[in-house]
Order: sequence, then C-alpha cells, then structure tokens
Amino acid sequence: MTTDSSASSLIIGGAASSPRAPLPTLPPLALYIHIPWCVRKCPYCDFNSHTASPVLPEQEYVDALLADLDQDLHAVYGRELTSIFFGGGTPSLFSADALGRLLQGVEQRIPFAADIEITLEANPGTFEQEKFVAYRKLGINRLSIGIQSFQQEKLEALGRIHNGDEAVRAAGMARQAGFDNFNLDLMHGLPDQSLDDALSDLRQAIALKPTHISWYQLTLEPNTVFWNQPPVLPEDDTLWDIQEAGQALLAEHGYAQYEVSAYAQPDRPARHNLNYWSFGDFIGIGAGAHGKLSHPDGRIVRTWKTRLPKDYLNPAKNFQAGEKPLSNDEMPFEFLINALRLTAGVESRLYPERTGLSLDSLAEGRREAEQSGLLQVEPSRLAATERGQLFLNDLLQQFLN
Repeated sequence: MTTDSSASSLIIGGAASSPRAPLPTLPPLALYIHIPWCVRKCPYCDFNSHTASPVLPEQEYVDALLADLDQDLHAVYGRELTSIFFGGGTPSLFSADALGRLLQGVEQRIPFAADIEITLEANPGTFEQEKFVAYRKLGINRLSIGIQSFQQEKLEALGRIHNGDEAVRAAGMARQAGFDNFNLDLMHGLPDQSLDDALSDLRQAIALKPTHISWYQLTLEPNTVFWNQPPVLPEDDTLWDIQEAGQALLAEHGYAQYEVSAYAQPDRPARHNLNYWSFGDFIGIGAGAHGKLSHPDGRIVRTWKTRLPKDYLNPAKNFQAGEKPLSNDEMPFEFLINALRLTAGVESRLYPERTGLSLDSLAEGRREAEQSGLLQVEPSRLAATERGQLFLNDLLQQFLN
C-alpha cells in the first residue's frame, strides 16, 4: 500500500476521510526486537516461534535486524528510544556477544534515553549465570521470565522444558546477576487446575519477590496444538474463583493491577507495555514483528515484517511484508482497544494528542458505553468501569464503525 505523506487526508476504500490535525507532539518511541526461535514449541503458543536448530544463525540474524532497522530510520529521525523489548521465541537463546553487537548497532542509529528500559524475555531452561551477568553488563536492565507454573504435572501438560526447581533458581540467578527489576510470567486456568493449585503457584511467585507479575488465563488459540487437541480446562466457576482469590492475594502483597493481566510493585509497571497501551509508537524488527509509527502530519501507520525466519534471512525478499495507514473511522477503536486495557484508563486529552482527532469523534460511542455502565462517567478520563473491564469486548463494540 502506498501513501502520500503530503496529503492532509487519507483515502480509505475510495473515499476521503476528514482531515486529521497534525500531532502537537509525537508520542514516546519504543523498539520491539523479535527473536523467533525456541528450544521447543509449546502446544498453547500462537506466537511466531520456531524450533531452533542445533546452531542458531546469530550473526546473520543480527545483520538482518540492523538492515531492517535501517529501512525504518527515515520515519523516526531525530527521536530517541525510551524502551527496547526483546521478545520471542526465546531471546535468551542468543549469546551475549550477539545481543551486544545488536544493541551497539541500534544505539549508533537511534539515541537511547538516559533512563531507557531494556527488557529481555527468558525461560528458566535457558538460564546460565555467566550469560545473565553478561546480559546485565550490556545495559539490559529488566528480565521477563516465562515460568507459567511451578508444578511439574502442570509444566508437563503445557509442554514446558523446565521444572519447578529451575523456575525458582532462575529468579535467584536473575537477582544475583544484578537485575533488580524483573517480571515473572504465570498462567492460570491450566488443565485440571484447582483453586488451591493456582494459588500455590501465585504464592510461590510472590515469595520470589519479583517487581512485576504477569498473571493471565490460559486460552485456546487457533493454529495451536491445544486448539486442535483441547485439554480439559477448569469449569467457569472455578476460573472465576481463581481470578477473584488471585487478585486479592496479589493486592495483599503490594502488587497493584494496572492492566488486564499485569501486576506491579509501586513505580514498577513495565514502561514498554505502558507505551503500547497508551498508543505510543514502536518500531518492530525481526521475523513477524509489528510496528506502529506516528507522523507529524497526522498519519499513523501500522507495519508488519516477513514472518518466516528463512524468508526474513533471504536477501531476495523484503523485510516489510505490509503496512496499513489507520483511517479516522478506525481510530477510536484502535486507540481504545489499547487504552482501556489499563485499569485506570488514560487521561482524555491523550486521545487528541495521539490521534490528531477531536474528542467529539468518540462522543456517540462514549455516551452509549457510559449509559450501559461499561465506561466511567468522567470527562477527564477514558476508563472502563469494573463491569467494563469484565466485558471489554462489549465495551469496545461501542466504538466500532
């Protein structure tokens, strides 16, 4: 799809949308780097991940990532990075040398904010003390550790390659390596999981004193093994009991829920994720990575990269697989599907600042959502009610055109 950067309006479906105001300031800029390889593909995972060969093409992939970034630089000239997130796959399969060369190359192209947050996803089965000390020395200052459960039978049901003892040791090793800011990923609603099972996992995670816990329910996603061969999951009543009791336990131990499935100690929410939810900008590089970039003239464009690693590494193929400018009609939904994930929502002023559109473009949907008890009646904020958080899809339907 081609766009005319000098146009003051977008052409969508053959019709011109109303002009969008130039953005007064551009939002914070983040970088997402996708490392697509795992030791083994988990049966519930619908991310773009692929079983790793015995020898990873580290150097070739780093070269490709930097070349990919070079093609996006024209859209972010003069801006700085506030956060970087290495996602996957399992980024901790890569050596410190490879990640160091990559980070150095990124910083040569885009300046880092003085307080930049750099997060690396890791699995307990890939933890090596020496490697993680080296990661910390590179400037990576936050880890996200994929625990999922501490119970062996649950880990086996999820196809995980680590055990509960390794999960406990991983948190200790992270702290010993110098990481004072780390997240534990934990799932609930697992096959044959009881309320006591779920709370036991959560208590073990809390005891390890992470600064952040991502606690989310297992869902069966298309194009996964679990979708085609569904396991027996807990009944709805049990799932509800787990959700209520788990949230109370997290709050009791000082973990405030700031997003649908994210809980953090004071002043420790994931800044990279907050940027997503508040409609900030992010470059996406790597196989299958997605990006979203705002332009001063009001254009906002989503991009996605070539998905398969072999194609991404093929010099004859383009890194970018496609792009889509967001139309004015799409903007309310696109903004709110992110912002309303935050339990506190966002200040109303952020909508015109980040979209270039007046709050009037939300008026009809906002009125209906408030009347149905799904959106808070608060002029200065856009935030779901407790009921709206439970029925977020119903709330968002109010803003679909």
